[in-house]
Amino acid sequence: MSDPIISVQLEQIKDFQFEISFGEGIPTVLGDEPHPIGEGKGPSPVQFLAAAVGNCLCDSLFFAIKKYKQDPQPIHCTVTAKIGRNDQNRLRVTEMHCVLTLGVPAETLEHLDRVLASFEAFCTVTQSVGQGIPITTEVFDSHRKKLK
Repeated sequence: MSDPIISVQLEQIKDFQFEISFGEGIPTVLGDEPHPIGEGKGPSPVQFLAAAVGNCLCDSLFFAIKKYKQDPQPIHCTVTAKIGRNDQNRLRVTEMHCVLTLGVPAETLEHLDRVLASFEAFCTVTQSVGQGIPITTEVFDSHRKKLK
């Protein structure tokens, strides 16, 4: 079996606005740069990157918990991307911080220690992006008890 290939299509609407198509049956999204470069009519590329990292972490955590026939819903995630300048004075995402919050108290979930020790390793996007951008992750339960 060959490795999957993911393809998205971007079509410029005007200036920094691009219509992004993900495939048949999936709604298109408008991407745009924030003011003063763009009009801020859609998520920026950095916001898409942060969303991809957060979405993948949530998926991975949810999958790992569901493997033990547990239900952590609803999971909430906030991703903060820090932007700074590199040695060439060019803007870059210099680090990302992800805070995941489970929708239930930790004591209602079995095998949570095993899940927390491994779920990040199975997150395709975070592990890929993390090779170039430091990413830290925290996990809390619904009572805001820090689990990781």
